[in-house]
Amino acid sequence: MTSQSQSAMRGLFERLSRNLTAWILFGMVAGVLVGQGLHTQLDAATVKESVAPWLKLLSDIFLHLIKMLVAPLVLSTIVVGIAHMGDSSALGRIGTRALLWFITASLISIGLGLVMVNLFQPGVGAPIPDAAAAAKAVGEVKELKATEFLLSIFPKNAFEALATNNILQILVFSIFAGVALSAIGEKGAPLVRGADALAEMMLQVTGYVMRYAPVAVFAAIANVVAASGLAILGTYVELLIEFYLSLILLWTILLSIGALFLGRRILTLIRYIRQPLMIAFSTASSEAALPKMFEQLDRFGVPRRISGFILPLGYSFNLDGSMMYMSFATIFIAQAYGIDLSIGTQIMILLTLMISSKGIAAVPRASLVVITGTLAMFGLPVEGVAIILAIDQFLDMGRTATNVVGNAVATSVITKWEGMLEVEEPEYVEHPHAPAHTVASGRAGLELDPSNFEEGGK
Repeated sequence: MTSQSQSAMRGLFERLSRNLTAWILFGMVAGVLVGQGLHTQLDAATVKESVAPWLKLLSDIFLHLIKMLVAPLVLSTIVVGIAHMGDSSALGRIGTRALLWFITASLISIGLGLVMVNLFQPGVGAPIPDAAAAAKAVGEVKELKATEFLLSIFPKNAFEALATNNILQILVFSIFAGVALSAIGEKGAPLVRGADALAEMMLQVTGYVMRYAPVAVFAAIANVVAASGLAILGTYVELLIEFYLSLILLWTILLSIGALFLGRRILTLIRYIRQPLMIAFSTASSEAALPKMFEQLDRFGVPRRISGFILPLGYSFNLDGSMMYMSFATIFIAQAYGIDLSIGTQIMILLTLMISSKGIAAVPRASLVVITGTLAMFGLPVEGVAIILAIDQFLDMGRTATNVVGNAVATSVITKWEGMLEVEEPEYVEHPHAPAHTVASGRAGLELDPSNFEEGGK
């Protein structure tokens, strides 16, 4: 490849990185159009057997690459942040303020969900599924007891926690490691520098992986639309509209509270997090947005000693969109079966969700676990979960994006509350480039045999 073509390729990558938001948006629109085309032109069996696996492959590659980044990024960021903080009492203060924010946000999210579902009454007249078919669709969901969840927070093997991407366990180990390194001072300096270099390297790799994000977004959206079609949205249009209106109201409340602390910089925060927001929405995965969220909050002015601690904690305890969804869905199912719940019962449901929702990060199909458990606890039909399964992916996209907004606001507010908010950096900063086409052409440091340069030498 000539130097001119190399330069052109590098320019393409730079434009892709600089205009990533536009490319992701293009991928979303293209995914909807292609997915609907596949849904209308091909039968369901062909889509499921021949098309869906390839679309899923494209999006799964991105999610696998993200999972590759998460554990080392979280570990290095927390360790470096705590070691540089140099004040263990500050860590306790930040943690206390974070938990105070999380509890308040949880009450707002769950309470608003209850208010809006009672106001809109979307469950009235919803189609009731056949009990046997519904039970089969819901399947068996493993209940996670409080004792099991609390034990699962603490790692028995740090390497196992890293290998399985268990963010809570990585957080616990990283806090111990960071505090210990700050305690031993100069002896631990090489490890701190190594962790700092690891964090920088992982953010550099994040930049490479994000160039693939538009393709993954396209494939994820196309796969969902090809399987269900846009017509299914018409069947549940009332539920979708009313749930998304509720999410918009929750966004407004969270951003307004954020504005009380951040002032006009809340608008800057919205602009900086739009890329992780769109990634979370299109892939319905909060984890997919985490590496980019670290990078964007870094540029917004949140030091890594704060974001490295608050974001992993928030991903387990501050899922505002998921909590609103759980309260909304629980009452929606009761309405569908014509069950009238008193205010007292709904308050008890709110308190139950406040506690049970805190363990959802450790459980597959987490929201489903909490909803079914809550329904069973209050004598409501568990099979009613099947009513919303058909469009759960579309609801999941909205609640996942809301989780990202909630954690971005929480991290930024706590940073301001601590008086640690730094000046913002440019939204786009070009990543360093690996050396290419050097004079040595990869031979630097070798003791070369002169025959390499003789005419006809092999």
